[in-house]
Amino acid sequence: MSDLFLWVEQYRPKKINNCVLPKQLKDYFNSLVEKGEVQNMLLCGSAGTGKTTVARALCEELDCDYILINGSEESGIDVLRNKIRQFAATVSFSGGVKVVILDEADYLNPNSTQPALRGFIEEFASNCRFIFTCNYKNRIIPALHSRCAVIDFKIPSEEKPKLASDMFKRLQQVLTEERIKFDPKVLAKVVSKYFPDYRRTINELQRYSQSGFIDEGIMVNISDENMSELVDNLKRKDWKSMRAWVVNNLDNEPQQLFRKIYDTLVPLTNQVPQLVLTIADYQYKASFVSDQEINFVACLTEIMASVEIKSE
Repeated sequence: MSDLFLWVEQYRPKKINNCVLPKQLKDYFNSLVEKGEVQNMLLCGSAGTGKTTVARALCEELDCDYILINGSEESGIDVLRNKIRQFAATVSFSGGVKVVILDEADYLNPNSTQPALRGFIEEFASNCRFIFTCNYKNRIIPALHSRCAVIDFKIPSEEKPKLASDMFKRLQQVLTEERIKFDPKVLAKVVSKYFPDYRRTINELQRYSQSGFIDEGIMVNISDENMSELVDNLKRKDWKSMRAWVVNNLDNEPQQLFRKIYDTLVPLTNQVPQLVLTIADYQYKASFVSDQEINFVACLTEIMASVEIKSE
């Protein structure tokens, strides 16, 4: 399958000015373009906020030779010895600096790969720059922090309405170009639900665009949990199917999903106190856990093990 089948790739901005960014960040990256410079940078922030897109757009605008390596897929020391060294050791065809973009760098081994990168940054300083992206900057060793400009992709509260509006306009253009009819009010609800995760928003719209129309029907799909399937999985103690159910329903708001599970299961068990205490515990944890899938699976695993579910 071509990457361009994916809207998130097909419509990825190729210039900084086309990226949905807070003003301070956009001004900073545009200043690099104007100066024709690339720094060693560590771009951090939540998923889907444009870190990789900015890194690539910066290289495109400056006409840099660059290589993109995904740290979650290639996290070992061999990546350095092979891909990075071969790329960084040669001179750029355009005569400028070369750039190594290490996406999801927080997955790189902190005991081998990350320390080795420290030496690479210095060894190839004359002709190569490194741009790291990560969701959790605390997983990047201090030695890399000190060798990079650390840039947080945070959105000031006063800029959120404008950026949400910019995202809304961009998605209108995508849907129009794809000839997908849409209800602007529904599109606004989708943007509000997933903002500021632009990647998640456009992926969800592509998924729901198969009918050729984005209307209130997709809002039902977004919040519609197949609870009978979950009940069946819990009764049969089918952990694998239960986990698949969680993955398929993670696009719902955690608190709403916990409430739906509560409303569905309370009438189906004589062990209501245990059920309520379990759901309340994991609902509280959902406010600060980094991985909602693990939290939901843990909750339902405990319910599966300690609560007997009757037929609906």
